[in-house]
Amino acid sequence: MVTADWPGVDPEWSREIDVASTSAADSPGTVRRWHLLDNGAQLARRGLAPAGTLLCVHGNPTWSYLWRTLLAAGSGREHPWRVVAVDQLDMGFSERTGTFRRLEDRINDLGDLTAALGLDGPVVTVGHDWGGVISLGWAVAHPQQLAGVVLTNTAVHQPSGARIPPALRLALHPAVHRWGTTGTDTFLRVTHALARPPLAPDVRGAFMAPYRGAGRRAGVGNFVADIPADASHPSFPTLSRVAEGVRGLRVPALMLWGPRDPIFSDRYLKDLIGRLPDAKVHRFEGAGHLVAEDRDIAAPVFEWLAGRGPADGPAEELADDTVLEHGTGPQEPGAGVPPLWAPLAELAAGPAAGDTAVAEMATDGSVGRSLSWQQLEQNIAALAAGLQDAGVGNGTRVSLMVPPGVDLTVVLYACLRLGAVVIVADAGLGTRGLSRAVKGATPDFLIGIDKALAAASVLGWPGRRISVRDLPARRRRLLAVETSLAALARRGAGLSPELPCPGPAPVPDPDAPAAVLFTSGSTGPAKGVVYTHRRLSAMRDTVAATLEIRRGARLVAGFAPFALLGPALGAVSVTPAMDVTAPRTLTASALAHAAAAIDATVVFASPAALRNVLATRAGLSRAGHEALGRVELLLSAGAPVPEALLADVQRLLPRASLHTPYGMTEALPVTDISLEQIRAAAADAAAGTLAGAGNGVCVGRPVQGARVAIIPLAADGTAPGNEPVGEPGVTGEILISAPHVKEAYDRLWLTQRESVRTAGWHRTGDVGHLDAAGRLWVEGRLVHVVTAPGAVVTPVGAEQAIEHLDDVGTAAVVGVGPSGTQAVVAVVETVPPVRRAGPAAPQLAGRVRDAARAAGVSVSAVLAVPSQPTDIRHNAKIDRSRLARWASAVLAGGRPGTP
Repeated sequence: MVTADWPGVDPEWSREIDVASTSAADSPGTVRRWHLLDNGAQLARRGLAPAGTLLCVHGNPTWSYLWRTLLAAGSGREHPWRVVAVDQLDMGFSERTGTFRRLEDRINDLGDLTAALGLDGPVVTVGHDWGGVISLGWAVAHPQQLAGVVLTNTAVHQPSGARIPPALRLALHPAVHRWGTTGTDTFLRVTHALARPPLAPDVRGAFMAPYRGAGRRAGVGNFVADIPADASHPSFPTLSRVAEGVRGLRVPALMLWGPRDPIFSDRYLKDLIGRLPDAKVHRFEGAGHLVAEDRDIAAPVFEWLAGRGPADGPAEELADDTVLEHGTGPQEPGAGVPPLWAPLAELAAGPAAGDTAVAEMATDGSVGRSLSWQQLEQNIAALAAGLQDAGVGNGTRVSLMVPPGVDLTVVLYACLRLGAVVIVADAGLGTRGLSRAVKGATPDFLIGIDKALAAASVLGWPGRRISVRDLPARRRRLLAVETSLAALARRGAGLSPELPCPGPAPVPDPDAPAAVLFTSGSTGPAKGVVYTHRRLSAMRDTVAATLEIRRGARLVAGFAPFALLGPALGAVSVTPAMDVTAPRTLTASALAHAAAAIDATVVFASPAALRNVLATRAGLSRAGHEALGRVELLLSAGAPVPEALLADVQRLLPRASLHTPYGMTEALPVTDISLEQIRAAAADAAAGTLAGAGNGVCVGRPVQGARVAIIPLAADGTAPGNEPVGEPGVTGEILISAPHVKEAYDRLWLTQRESVRTAGWHRTGDVGHLDAAGRLWVEGRLVHVVTAPGAVVTPVGAEQAIEHLDDVGTAAVVGVGPSGTQAVVAVVETVPPVRRAGPAAPQLAGRVRDAARAAGVSVSAVLAVPSQPTDIRHNAKIDRSRLARWASAVLAGGRPGTP
């Protein structure tokens, strides 16, 4: 009898059962003894009727202990489910059979067990590692009992020509295999070491418990030996049968994944998504192979189960899951949505066909390359034909690592016309963030400049590689590059006899995915944001209507998102000589040269770019001043823009109307405000006569088609409610609704559900309030709210007050200490900058405290830094989370260092 004395396990769950075996590995009439963790008897004793059964299958070298959190959650009154977590034969505390059991045997073994248990449905299988394959084998064989599938880090297919993961190759090596898996406990220890964070000693001990002694580990070694590394392996036909059978499953599926898995990487997740395309998928960034240990998987599993529908048999997803996944609810399908590139195509066929459409500037101030509208259309058509011939088509994921300019414009619109999904993750995420984004998106193709292709080779980014330019043969082989955009364009031109005047291409489904755009990662790992063709077109139309950008407008695109949007607006677009992934590299001369080249009427630039333009304006020529003097509209987005900065910009662009749209990767724009309106809002705040005016950055009124509402903050600094309000002066999380809001977060099912838990709205994670004039005031991020004793403090209002001090450049207000008792700490960047970071001088600290007190905030400590840490992409968003950690260390007596 097994004694169940393991942390997190109720002894009542542990049981043994004798099962007649039908496996080919056993002689007829053989009976095998299984050990299970099963809460069925406990539920019955408590009078709880289970909604169904979770059949949980572990992999190698774990055991049923892996599923203890599911057992605990399923045993409660809130969502009772019977959870049967098995110990496979030769594993855990089940019988050591002395036989070699292959994949086919193990699938049959599981069927024998469920028959003996009388599990007749509804059953949801749950699998991990090779237990995932076995659970899917059972699912394929038992469609009448099956109600759903849950998978964690597993695989059912090894790509042809691809080697199995290095860790498994090592475990299979003859010199290592028996010693590492059976003779010693090395394989177990290495597996347990994959947990992030490390397993607690008692938990690690529980995982080791069934495998103490070589005689108890034969199954561990046999499991490894049964990995079908290629088609010659005896278990390969069974694996292939299961892999193809999965495609026929017609039940809901959930995949919970740890991306930092050296064994089952994202390429295996991508394969599973291809076989179960309607599955809900969530990647837990930072988690690894033992995702059930690294993260709480019980909560999402039972949340998903609650949304499956009545548990009286195989279930379909509830209809309202569309709302949960798509934010603003289901849209009317079909025609009537002009594709993103419609203005471009019309201009190419009209009287403006020979006019410049896109251009890019050289570093000497001259125009480097340019295309007319007709040439742009022809190049897009030719490249689309070449890409299609290379295998790019509907739903193909294509990562674009090409700087804004002519090449990116052509390849972007070529991919969109083919129905491909473009992945846009720029170098502004930093090497680590960019690598994480690309690997998570699992592109089929990666198109990039030489630098990006070199990074792909070093960092192991997925996707067939295409270079922008033709490369020498040796360089092409070194970077594993198949071809180039130039070669594909030549190929495409020869494939279509109609070129250079192609007919209209088929328009993709408006509700099909078109792009995955990555957030800045300023408040955590960058998230992939999915846009459909419909929503991209809605973004184009919103920008055009809000800012009155007409066809024929001439814009300088110093902000990457608008460098791509220009042709869709029918606007002439020029990219200035700058590194768009580092906005502060834009100089006044570069901006002026670009403006002069097209006689620009519109300029897009981030706040960091504008600061550098102002800092370098002394070098402007008279012609440069004149070119900037003709600009009619300036847009600055990506971070809050101080009124003083805009006032300085106004003197440089005297005729321009200055606008600062508020938005985010998930919805751009949301609101809009001009310099004059900013000043009017400041006057209202100073007068104190308009309800809600003040305490934050005024970002204006909602743009055309958008709505804004607030979920009030609770005393703990969260916004737990789901009832939006519009009353002035109520501070809380900002909600938005608009036709151009994102479709979903890519492979982040939990994040997506949270973002749309208020039906019909996207929850932004920003904090703010509305005033009586309907204007939105942003007060910071929800994650940066400080919960001081008896008060909830949003940071931006106090920061603005502090920044009015002459010797303060920028300020950040952060919380230090436990929630509810946090000390409010102000971190300031001084003018001139201090030489070393640490406690501020007493006189400065006193002035900072007085300024914050005038804004209604009591500051406990003031620290000074030479410069604030900012995000890489915008060079403007202060990393308050990093500052809070640094401030906590300083106030605890640690060495100040640099934040």
